[in-house]
Amino acid sequence: MVNNKQSLKELFENKFLYNDSMSATASKFLLAFLAVGPLLVVGAVLPGIISATNSIKQSKKYSEPKFQNAYRNLRHRKLIEIIHEKNGKIRVQLTNKGQKRIKDFYFENLQLSKPKRWDGKWRVLIFDIPTKPQIYNQARNALRNKIKDLGFYQMQKSAWICPYECEDEILFVAEIFQVQKHIEILTVEKLLHEEKIRKYFRL
Repeated sequence: MVNNKQSLKELFENKFLYNDSMSATASKFLLAFLAVGPLLVVGAVLPGIISATNSIKQSKKYSEPKFQNAYRNLRHRKLIEIIHEKNGKIRVQLTNKGQKRIKDFYFENLQLSKPKRWDGKWRVLIFDIPTKPQIYNQARNALRNKIKDLGFYQMQKSAWICPYECEDEILFVAEIFQVQKHIEILTVEKLLHEEKIRKYFRL
């Protein structure tokens, strides 16, 4: 589970909903909003959703017609479900299919935050994923490709390094491929061949 520093809920809040640089359609925005938790509304669903999202800066990018089309699209694709509670309220929540889609979207757009000033610490990712069953081979290749995309430097075959905080992102990726118990993340202050690696990251 992604709970070492941030829960999956907090990741969606901090890395998506409140991240102005993350672009998305109204449909993906609503998916991310509901990924934080189910929404209880009274009366018509769409006005309740729009009202609930008003506090989020990104929601201002979407007009009511866009929200309406997004809502219809998500229901048609069975990514969200509407549940009528006994107290008269209506619960809007992601289906299992919707949860998988928003995880996929976050995974596709995953990036590391690069601070203006480096803290002088290295994050070393090491993993030892079994070769069997076959699904582990697929997970290993997918994990390796993703950390390449994130800009990690390969020190050895299964040892990668990054100068930025990355624990939450790596744990999220590991959870996607269900290999959390096969990875380790170390934070170190000195490396033997640090000069070469500093040049790689332009530090």
